[in-house]
Amino acid sequence: MINAIRSEQNPGRRETRRYRLNLIAEGKHRMLRFPFTVSPSMKLKAATVAIAALASTLTTGSALADAQFRQWVASFRPVAIKAGVSPSTFDRAFRGVDAPDPVVLQKARYQPEFTEPVWNYIDNRVNEQSVSVGQSMARKWGPWLQRIEQRFSVDRNILLAIWSMESNYGEILKRDDVMRDAVRSLATLAYADQRRAKYGRTQLIAAMKILQTGDIDRGHLSGSWAGALGHTQFIPTSYQAYAVDVDGNGKRDIWNSVPDALGTAANLLHRNGWQPGRTWGYEVALPQGRKFPNGSLSIAEWQQIGIVRANGRPFPDPNEKATLKVPDGRQGPAFLMTKNFFVLKRYNNADKYALAVGLLADRIGGYQGLRQDWNRPFTPISMNERLELQTHLKALGYYDGNIDGKIGSTSRAAIEAFQQRNGLQPDGHPSKEVLSVLRRR
Repeated sequence: MINAIRSEQNPGRRETRRYRLNLIAEGKHRMLRFPFTVSPSMKLKAATVAIAALASTLTTGSALADAQFRQWVASFRPVAIKAGVSPSTFDRAFRGVDAPDPVVLQKARYQPEFTEPVWNYIDNRVNEQSVSVGQSMARKWGPWLQRIEQRFSVDRNILLAIWSMESNYGEILKRDDVMRDAVRSLATLAYADQRRAKYGRTQLIAAMKILQTGDIDRGHLSGSWAGALGHTQFIPTSYQAYAVDVDGNGKRDIWNSVPDALGTAANLLHRNGWQPGRTWGYEVALPQGRKFPNGSLSIAEWQQIGIVRANGRPFPDPNEKATLKVPDGRQGPAFLMTKNFFVLKRYNNADKYALAVGLLADRIGGYQGLRQDWNRPFTPISMNERLELQTHLKALGYYDGNIDGKIGSTSRAAIEAFQQRNGLQPDGHPSKEVLSVLRRR
């Protein structure tokens, strides 16, 4: 960037004041001083030369970085070939991939300061919209879901919930700002991200082997910035292990075939020990003033301690093993988690993820939801109100993210900024109070 320090000009009079030209390059300020008087034409020439020099420097730096990346690609070629990637597949995979993906590097380096509380995580993923769309998808794909259930013995509502969690029922596959070229993304991680270099190399080789099988053509081998693929966001090695052809066209296409994608998710759960006909867990009510053991006990043993189902119904099998989880403290909902909860964690090894899948699956299946609300510090607002809140914040210039009803770090920062400017407690919570003030603006 070039910043000329401009002096006032008097029309009809030759400019003779000293002229300074600041060049700002790579975060450093370098000043060129002219200890003599110069005319406007000389200034223009000097500025032109400076611009050209800076552009040349930046271009040379970028070209050098790209050349180093291409050298890395060339050095990786024999490694991939030794691992089973054919020379022609490697060359096809890297055709047109000449530089790292800067978006991937930005995503990889971003470390969010905001730790999302469990109630916000659940609210963003289990809501009126995700339930309604899930029920619509259950009707649309009903015959295929029945076939998948018969083949893998996994509850269809669990599969729909995973689909929602992973790609918003396939909506993210339509977004160019989210989907990246998988080969370029993984090559970028392997080449430039020290923490993820091993992951990048392993997944890059697996991605090229997927291309080699013919399950997907090169132009459609896309994924997240981290290389997660298709409707159900499988990393390439997991795709190799679990991908199945459900629709019978000879390809395991989790990008364009919803049956293949849901069947692949079902296969992962099935092969990791999913217990058919059983739930993932139960919401329970805890007796006051008791301490509870860690680890797994039978339902009957938990009942002896005083734990009962929150809805008052009996447990189906008192001999079933379960583990107590209290994700939001004793004032929030509590759960007895069965084996299927831990199978869900083989998909994503986070309690919040498995809990959200289970709760969303229950809601899609018609269950009314939790009896005990989360221990939020404010009264929650509906999905439509969340969308309205983001719309108001965007119109007022506080928010520049997507209008999706999901309250993440960007939304919370916008809410907090609005609260500070309007005399509210700056806690960043999407409360009815904030929405009420926004409506009056």
